[in-house]
Amino acid sequence: MSKVVIAGDASGTGTFTISAPNGNTDRTLVLPDEAGTVLTSVGVPASAMPAGSVLQVVNVVKVDVFSSTSTSYIDITGLSVSITPTATSSKILIVPSIFLSQASNNYAVSAQLVRGATPLGNTTGTTHANFASSTSLSPSDRRGIGQTTFTYLDSPATTSEVTYKIQGKTAISATWYINRWELNTDVSGSSSLLVMEIAG
Repeated sequence: MSKVVIAGDASGTGTFTISAPNGNTDRTLVLPDEAGTVLTSVGVPASAMPAGSVLQVVNVVKVDVFSSTSTSYIDITGLSVSITPTATSSKILIVPSIFLSQASNNYAVSAQLVRGATPLGNTTGTTHANFASSTSLSPSDRRGIGQTTFTYLDSPATTSEVTYKIQGKTAISATWYINRWELNTDVSGSSSLLVMEIAG
């Protein structure tokens, strides 16, 4: 016959009480024949979640305008997110969505995703557009604005805080913009950076 054993904790000083509910009906609690974690009102700990589960979500939305003439990658103010993974096996899914425009025809505005200072997902081409993580825009009309979005699954292998940022640049020293048309001072879109921790 199977036995039920309640073992006390040698270092604990509190009293653990199992209390019967206030009811008039006999009940039988059948324990599953496997090891596991008891689900409580506090919730399931991240360590007990199956692979592929979303453990946490961090999102930032940029609604104001950013502009620059930089031909080297620089941080775009307001498109930065920090997240602290709960396990080294976790994956981080990053989904940026960015509105771009430039004050000169036929030149690309490029954006890249970085973890800290490390670019992620960049191609190996030698032209300026190929430095982008699938996020270049070459408008034929200066009144145009392009939205670019992509996804990247990162494996930071750490439980320390990680910062993801979007950087931008242009091929020539002409003004480029985030969230507005070049010939329109009104804000024309909102950009965002969504980051999710996925259980490994």
